[in-house]
Amino acid sequence: MTATFHGCLLSCLSSPGAMEDTSSQKSGQSKDALGSLTPEESPANFIHVKLEEYEPADFSTKELILKKAREVCTCSHQTIIPFFCQLFPVLDWLPHYNVKTQLLGDVISGLLVGIVAIPQSISYSILANQDPIYGIYTNFFCNIIYVAMATSRHNFVGSFGVLCLMIGQSVNRHLQLAGYSEDNAGSSLVGNSSFSSNGTGACDRSCYAITVALSLSFLVGLYQILLGVLQLGFVAVYLSEPLLSGFVTSSSLTIITSQMKYLLGLKIPRHEGVGSFILTWVDLFRYIQNTNICDLVTSLVALAIIVPVKEINDRYKEKMKAPFLIELLVVIVATVISYYFNFEEQYKSAVCGDIPTGFRKPTLPDINLFSSLAVDALPIAVIGFAMTVSLAEIFGKKHGYAVRANQEMIAIGMCNLIPSFFYCFASSAALTKTLLKESTGTQTQVSGLVTSLVLLLVLLWIAPLFYSLQTSILGVVTIVNLRGGLRKFCDTPCMWQLSKLDTVVWWTTMLSSTLITTEIGLLVGVCVALLCVIFRTQRPRAMLLGKVSNTQIYEDQSTYKQLSSIANIKIFRFESSLYYANKDYFKTVLYQKTGVNPVLMAAKHQRVEAQANADMGNSKSFFADACPPSTDMHTLILDCGAMQFIDTMGLSVLKETHQDYKKIGVQVLLANCNPSIRHRLREGGWSGETNSGGQLAFHSIHNAVQFAEQSYHVQQEESKEKKNALLDPEDLNFQVSL
Repeated sequence: MTATFHGCLLSCLSSPGAMEDTSSQKSGQSKDALGSLTPEESPANFIHVKLEEYEPADFSTKELILKKAREVCTCSHQTIIPFFCQLFPVLDWLPHYNVKTQLLGDVISGLLVGIVAIPQSISYSILANQDPIYGIYTNFFCNIIYVAMATSRHNFVGSFGVLCLMIGQSVNRHLQLAGYSEDNAGSSLVGNSSFSSNGTGACDRSCYAITVALSLSFLVGLYQILLGVLQLGFVAVYLSEPLLSGFVTSSSLTIITSQMKYLLGLKIPRHEGVGSFILTWVDLFRYIQNTNICDLVTSLVALAIIVPVKEINDRYKEKMKAPFLIELLVVIVATVISYYFNFEEQYKSAVCGDIPTGFRKPTLPDINLFSSLAVDALPIAVIGFAMTVSLAEIFGKKHGYAVRANQEMIAIGMCNLIPSFFYCFASSAALTKTLLKESTGTQTQVSGLVTSLVLLLVLLWIAPLFYSLQTSILGVVTIVNLRGGLRKFCDTPCMWQLSKLDTVVWWTTMLSSTLITTEIGLLVGVCVALLCVIFRTQRPRAMLLGKVSNTQIYEDQSTYKQLSSIANIKIFRFESSLYYANKDYFKTVLYQKTGVNPVLMAAKHQRVEAQANADMGNSKSFFADACPPSTDMHTLILDCGAMQFIDTMGLSVLKETHQDYKKIGVQVLLANCNPSIRHRLREGGWSGETNSGGQLAFHSIHNAVQFAEQSYHVQQEESKEKKNALLDPEDLNFQVSL
């Protein structure tokens, strides 16, 4: 009889129809076992779904490499034209340029951005520790190259405050190593000549500073082009929005600190390295009695004029066709007043000095500096392409056109590599000028050409007119454009409400970049951001699920009301991948939520069994061995829907969990496993199998629940048969005769 029933059990598990027959024959017993289940919920209706997978494609690394090599090396009319159209997107969109609908917006936007770029180019040059002319060179050449290679229609590429700060720090460090001091900081420009990296030869401080900057720009461009060619744009994802926001705010504070000496007219040394922010403020207060009253007054007047007008521009930008160009107006008026009242001679006020016109002969970067600049160039390259790609994608989504991130990296890399031969320092998409460009109605990158024409006029004729412009006014222009970074402080309370970990990343990046150095602060921010991701997955949310009435939906019992528990079945959800860092937490929270620790329960049962055997004279009790420890559940279902992957340690934990619960009579089922986890289970030899050989991994929780109820029902029937066979002497004699 036992053998017959076991065969019936196998047929029931494999055939729903057979199970229906068995259930109909024993309807009374089924009713007792299942309680008040509806016909739809009856275990008799369970169907074990098994999907057939595609055969895995043969993968050969050698063949893949050869295929890619053939595609790259194949040269024909059909491949060359698409290649150049991809490398130079201007070839694709310029033939379709609509002069009637697009030209006016591009010209107006280009003119406005070009006018704003004039004072900012000069002020950012000083921030980068360069002569003013080099900032104009940078914005002129970068715009022309970006027009030809960009996929973004709205980005403005040129000098950017954060990058200029990092460039200035690197340049100042190399100036000190080469023996140049602040006292001999001449602004005279020497013609092309050969000079060594130790400061000897026919090169003054200004000449050596631009040599360092253009060598740095060459390396930055080289890094960015390599990242684009190798399709490594994913590196930018490690710079999260809170991290970048904190870094920009920190850079804003550092830039403001570096510009304060110009606003006060003080001559203090430029500090580098750890603690430079604090040391600079200490020096500012130490030498504050030497403040130049003329510079201080002009700075305060300029701030009092520029800040309110900029606020009005921001508040009414939707109603204004174009912002009021207050910066240029203040620069012009301040230059005229400084010239006629001779601030340089009368009040010893610092001015821009001679700004030459025209272009200089191209030069080569100093190869001897590459080894010492290689590390400095890396964070500049990463920040540069991160800002460029981020702004390109933001405005691409807003205006409904596609942006290719890797092409943008190649484009910005070329904007740094090629101009490095023409006395330009590193650049990227500039936030304020990009926003201005977009708000003034630009349609295409033709506006960049218009901006370059405006800067060309400055380079050829207008530049010498800025001789008497006070550096304090340039400091004011720089500081005013950093208001956006400082406003991030007001956003932190809201950020704290949304995500405390993101707020921690923001404050950590901001403080470390400010108080230590910008490069170390960026590295610290990346590390903290990654640690936060690990922390999120190391201690994720875990919960028991209940069923929504009359549905096949299962949700968190601690979050939603009126969810019904399923008798003797616990459904556990772990909202993270299972890997080495959270394997112990998985077991701990599983035992806590289910209220069953199978290891302790099995050990306790072993001690009781050993004591019972000892009391019976070391003769093993049949009933003590056959009966597992009693629990309030017969099945544990693990919802794996939130698990993206499991590593070898995670697989080991699943195996241990299955074995531990099996010892106390609880079966473990898996639900919502994705194909990669199923593959890992098969390859890892996970031993969870049904009596019929099927894997205990189901496509839905409801499917697993139905199987658990059916198998428990069959087990109860088999237990009753065994019990009756033991109690019925005739059946016992019949079994013996068999």
